[in-house]
Amino acid sequence: MNFTQFHNGNNMPSVGLGVFRVENNDTAKDAVKHAIQSGYRSIDAAFIYGNETKVGEGIAEGIKAANISRDDLFITSKLWLDDYGKNNVKEAYEKSLNLLGLDYLDLYLMHWPGTDADLMLNTWEGLEALYNQQLVKNIGVSNFNIDHLDILLNKATVKPVLNQVEFHPYLTQTELRNYLNKHDIKMESWSPLMNAEILQDEVVNNIATEINKSPAQVIIRWNIDHDVITIPKSVTPSRIEENYDVFNFSLNEEQMQQLDALNQNKRIGPNPAEFNG
Repeated sequence: MNFTQFHNGNNMPSVGLGVFRVENNDTAKDAVKHAIQSGYRSIDAAFIYGNETKVGEGIAEGIKAANISRDDLFITSKLWLDDYGKNNVKEAYEKSLNLLGLDYLDLYLMHWPGTDADLMLNTWEGLEALYNQQLVKNIGVSNFNIDHLDILLNKATVKPVLNQVEFHPYLTQTELRNYLNKHDIKMESWSPLMNAEILQDEVVNNIATEINKSPAQVIIRWNIDHDVITIPKSVTPSRIEENYDVFNFSLNEEQMQQLDALNQNKRIGPNPAEFNG
């Protein structure tokens, strides 16, 4: 297993399981449990996904089945826009903890910057309070552009450890990655496989054939080799295992360049500059 170290000295697994668009039923529970049994130690949840209850059950069953402790896992959730505002953060955090059946989170993120800079800053103060009271191990942001980060870093007393954004070979976010590197904030990619769209790409498939790996493994390894944490989503046991079997190879410079050259600045999600829930 690979770890990435944050600026505060804490570590996060480089690959985790995403659960976006997974129903709040045994499919979610079984996927999380199987991931933990297969070696995953990072699970990425969010209140707005509406499945924290079953994800939590999967965490509990996975801990038991893998014979590990809660402290061996790294669990993320996210604050939704409806709960923004400094005075709402703690209650929303506790709501997610209750749904997940946990005592603490390893990482709590602002899910989107929103379109109100003052509200964004006010909300971040609420996350800082959670962190300063040692109620959460790490705090970060999601879907923040450079403009949002400039505003935040100008006022923040606790710097985010991470920015979770859309990132794949069709959206390489080079400027944002360079900015995050400069400020020692890690990047994490959501939906790295583009809902399987990128797996049809000819270049991706040619590289997969060259190195005898699957297209998904190529993309996940491309993330790792760019020092980007990633959380591919799957509910299929064989794919969950395949997506994690990426630590015994790396891509060479030419292959990385071929994948980088696929950039089209193409998003499958909303534009963070405009999205407000």
